[in-house]
Amino acid sequence: MGNYSMILLIVVMFAFMYFGMMRPQKKQQQKRAEMLQQMKKGDKVVTIGGLHGVIDSIDNAKGTVDLDLDGIFLTFNLSAIRTVDPTATATTAATTQSESTETADKVEAKSDADDNADDDKSDKD
Repeated sequence: MGNYSMILLIVVMFAFMYFGMMRPQKKQQQKRAEMLQQMKKGDKVVTIGGLHGVIDSIDNAKGTVDLDLDGIFLTFNLSAIRTVDPTATATTAATTQSESTETADKVEAKSDADDNADDDKSDKD
């Protein structure tokens, strides 16, 4: 009976170690691999050394990424990327789109105002 309880204790400890340590680590590795796969040009990243930059190009065959650090271009291994901020690209695109929409609205409003002014002049003549 003592031998069975010892074997049972070892099995329970192994199961605890698997579900408590190994499984979460595997999920974290999968999440990181997914993050690296979703990187694209223009995303802001932070390296493991603390350098902040913008992705200029990605070479998955070589496993490297070229970063633009305020005009200085450096090449890093993909494993050197700690975090990726894809919202920077989305925010920039949204800002550019909203600015172009505002500009188009202003041009259209000015055009309408000019048309109304021309109509007023022709009415007076």
